[in-house]
Amino acid sequence: MKIIDYIKDTKSELKHVSWPTRKQTIWFTIVVIIVSLATAFFLGLFDFIFSLGLDTFIFSK
Repeated sequence: MKIIDYIKDTKSELKHVSWPTRKQTIWFTIVVIIVSLATAFFLGLFDFIFSLGLDTFIFSK
């Protein structure tokens, strides 16, 4: 297969793709940011709790 054939086939296939609208793209981006921040907060909270537990029970003087 030649590179030119590959590019033509790829361009042809991209015409069949259902692209999201601008509004959908903005909302999906907002959802991704919110979920990422919530996940970071959740993991940070558990990291803090486990670190506090380790300091209290294991590394206590």
